[in-house]
Amino acid sequence: MATRHPHHPPSSTPAAPAPPANQLNDLGFGSVVARDRTRLLNRDGTFNARREGVSVTNRLSPYQSLLTMSWEWFLSLFLACYLATNAVFALIYYLLGPGALSAPNLEPLGGRYLMAFFFSIETFSTVGYGNILPNGIATNMVVVAETITGILFVALSTGLIFARFSRPILHLRFSRYAVIAPYRGGSAFMFRVGNERRSELVNLTAVVTFARFQQCDGERTRVFDQLALERPGVLFFPLTWTLVHPIDEHSPMHGMTQQDLIDTQSEFLVLLTATEETFSQSVHTRTSYAADEIQWGARFGNIYVPDGDGLVTVDLRKIDDVDAAALPETNKASKTIETS
Repeated sequence: MATRHPHHPPSSTPAAPAPPANQLNDLGFGSVVARDRTRLLNRDGTFNARREGVSVTNRLSPYQSLLTMSWEWFLSLFLACYLATNAVFALIYYLLGPGALSAPNLEPLGGRYLMAFFFSIETFSTVGYGNILPNGIATNMVVVAETITGILFVALSTGLIFARFSRPILHLRFSRYAVIAPYRGGSAFMFRVGNERRSELVNLTAVVTFARFQQCDGERTRVFDQLALERPGVLFFPLTWTLVHPIDEHSPMHGMTQQDLIDTQSEFLVLLTATEETFSQSVHTRTSYAADEIQWGARFGNIYVPDGDGLVTVDLRKIDDVDAAALPETNKASKTIETS
């Protein structure tokens, strides 16, 4: 007969404590940055962060920089690299001596170097008019090297230009200020965003995180709470969208005044994600609002323009317009900012 062992009570080892609620909403900045008083995210979406101790290649990220820089900088860099490369090859032809290049039917305008520069342009672009000829083995070896360089340069430039055109970019305009406006008998935190491009966006979702300093275990540190939005997403986004966070008893902003936001160095971090319809790719953009970029006792003005053609028209130049609006007594701040 099998021996029956007595029932052992469950282990009394205490379970690991659950992390604080604010750690569940940590955005990945780390505890050291959470205690820092600098702004986390700029209005243009860039982070206030700098990396040291990495290689120059990783720090510069040439490919990423070439894809993300403005078209003005990209074309200027392309032209500068093109001219500089041809100038270097022209110098090599010049140093090879007077007999390296010959122009039977042309007088060298501006001297040998300028003739070498024009020959380099023709060789680099594989045009080859034949009016300037290379002489000697050394010169022709340089021609071979420049031809290969030119092919690689054109291929690389073509690939970068295609990648820049094929990469969808989300161009949304955020209102300059967020507002604390009257809302359903109480108040709400609001900001407005508009689509600046004709490309249509679908499945647009928003995440707004409320960051501020609090005393935690006797230490002043930054805590994060995700704000519940009245509508966290929209299916289509052809025009504008006003995002609303009702300040009710469940809101981390409940009972706070404007001075409270300033004293706690509050910051509202915004992340928008959508699917770009043309390329069917996911795109995103981000921004933030600091405490001094929030207007209390204000509501956004009308942005829609009457149109006799039956089309819905919005004027994005009015996206920053706000009008004064009285808040309920319990939501009034001790200090107000003049609306504009």
